Amino acid sequence: MKEQVELHKEEFLRELEDFLRIQSISSQEKHKDDVKKGAEWVAGALEKVGVENVEIIPTDGHPIVYGDWLHASDKPTVLVYGHYDVQPEDPVELWDTPPFEPVIRDGKIFARGATDDKGQLFIHIKALELLKKEYGELPVNVKFCIEGEEEIASPNLGPFINENTEKLACDAVLVSDTSFIDADHPAICTSLRGALALEVKVKTANSDLHSGQYGGGVPNAVHSLVNILDSLHDDKGRVAVDGFYEGVPEVTEQLKEEIAAIPFDEEKTKQTLGLSSLYGEEGFSFLEQTGIRPTLEINGVTGGYGGDGIKTIVPNEATGKISCRLVGDQDPQYVYEQIEKHIYAQKQAGADVELKQFIQAKPVALDSNHPMIQKAADAYEAVYGVRALFPKEGGSIPIVEVFARVLDAPVVLMGFGLPSENLHAPNEHFHTENFTKGIETVTHYLKSL
Repeated sequence: MKEQVELHKEEFLRELEDFLRIQSISSQEKHKDDVKKGAEWVAGALEKVGVENVEIIPTDGHPIVYGDWLHASDKPTVLVYGHYDVQPEDPVELWDTPPFEPVIRDGKIFARGATDDKGQLFIHIKALELLKKEYGELPVNVKFCIEGEEEIASPNLGPFINENTEKLACDAVLVSDTSFIDADHPAICTSLRGALALEVKVKTANSDLHSGQYGGGVPNAVHSLVNILDSLHDDKGRVAVDGFYEGVPEVTEQLKEEIAAIPFDEEKTKQTLGLSSLYGEEGFSFLEQTGIRPTLEINGVTGGYGGDGIKTIVPNEATGKISCRLVGDQDPQYVYEQIEKHIYAQKQAGADVELKQFIQAKPVALDSNHPMIQKAADAYEAVYGVRALFPKEGGSIPIVEVFARVLDAPVVLMGFGLPSENLHAPNEHFHTENFTKGIETVTHYLKSL
């Protein structure tokens, strides 16, 4: 298969460049037609390689693309998930080349969406094309469910999955939207933290007040907010909200061993980040803190006067942004309610507090010993010469939990990106070597099933 991939490499890269030119930014209304164009491009690419029953399914937001090939009698069915939408290109001035004019240099293809997720999604389409060319058929049954709203938290895909369980039924969900640990260590992520995001707003008087006339005699919104935010953690880095840790599993020895096998250089990390020391919950390593433990982070604080010089006021409004990463059986709604109780208990006299919730996503943990995941590790080893490790991802892909729970199927997070590829940032890129090796790896994996 390697020879076939090399033979078609330039052709495949030209096709990928066409895909990357589409400005399918799901978060911006002005690009709604571009997102639709992205769906149409994916549908056309699937039809070109022989996928059948291809549909562009409308939703209340952006379309879902479905297709299947179901002629492998008595063989497993693999559902391929990916997304064709991308992040905004801002700040444009920091790009070396225009974000939607793909350029290949130094073995990398530069464009918005190159690694997240158009390049990785396209790997699967081209893998199927080569398998059909070589054998005239596919070794397994394949379904595709490709969305255009991943970058805005997949608001319509969850309901679609719940309403189409028979249509999407499968033996494994295959996702390429994650990264290697580094260039030398392929990875199959086996857990994703859940998410909860909220805003707390404190209001006191009906306007800012003169600090000479009123200071010391009236409530200060910034003081009240700081008091609330400071109360959310203890001096050992633990979240100090009653009930926050309900549902957090004990860390098993196997899990500790899997995490300890992940390469990590603390000194290099501190140097790269410009830090004199790391900080986190006592009793856990950095990779445990950022992969399998829950967190509560203050993301932003506004209030009072922030301009040049000084303005002597008692602020009447202040706002804090908070996000949590959740693990195990933590329920986002329950955690929100516990934080809400804590904040109302901490508010100072004369201060009114309002909370607003933005994001909820449940955590997901996958069994690294599942045969579908172990065969993926075998495929990496066959192509890269290195067996994949099983890292625990600190971030969230909310829809993964929905797939795993509703379809009752293992999710194989078989990513081909690198952490250095600037996803969501200027000069996003994808290494062409991982694009071609990714096609080899996926064909090897599907044949092994």
